[in-house]
Amino acid sequence: MFFLRQVFAAAVAAVFFGQGLAAETAERQFEVLARLPDADVQAMAGQMVEVDIDLAASSGFDVEVRGERAEARYRMAFNQVAEGWSWRPQADPAVADYYRYKFLPLQSVAVERGSYEHEDKIGVPQQMKVSWRYDYFLAFDNLYDFYPRRVDDDAGFVADLPVASAAHLGMRATARLGAPVISESTTFWKATYGKPTDFTLKKRYLTGTLESVSFIDLDSGSALCTITRERNDCLGR
Repeated sequence: MFFLRQVFAAAVAAVFFGQGLAAETAERQFEVLARLPDADVQAMAGQMVEVDIDLAASSGFDVEVRGERAEARYRMAFNQVAEGWSWRPQADPAVADYYRYKFLPLQSVAVERGSYEHEDKIGVPQQMKVSWRYDYFLAFDNLYDFYPRRVDDDAGFVADLPVASAAHLGMRATARLGAPVISESTTFWKATYGKPTDFTLKKRYLTGTLESVSFIDLDSGSALCTITRERNDCLGR
């Protein structure tokens, strides 16, 4: 029976990923992969995924209006994955980054899990909330396929767009999954008298190779332009 459940989960994942992923959230994509046995997860390497970038969680994104045109810029200088599997302690900073993987934020999901009574301060019982948050990211190690490595806080993805698009602009990325395909870390903060909330943060990553970044018209859902490793359709249009 256990084997049959594994086969069924793998079959569901294959159908799910084969039908196209544009309509699926990062949360949903991660959950489908996380249900699979490890061998089947690794077998998903090479599968293409498509994800929407969470611009509300992207402090390096802005749009500057210049007459009839708008320059959209998504800065990547500080989007470094700081998990242990991304470290390169022996990296020569002149030619390589300490953090191998970069990230694009995809989605955050907050879940309230009730409360309990606890006495953190002697003689003062309190109701402590239990809150969880799941943050989803796309992690990739080929940023410099898109532009040269350089010391420049403004370096990233840039688009020259009609000014009318600035008010309803989104971004979308495509990537090819690669080992470890998915990864997760957990950080926990215990409730205290001053901050009466148990808070659990789970960071969840889809990992692989970045193939493209597109600037999207959110009203129509169409791509205004796309940046790939081979060409850049987002400048001078």
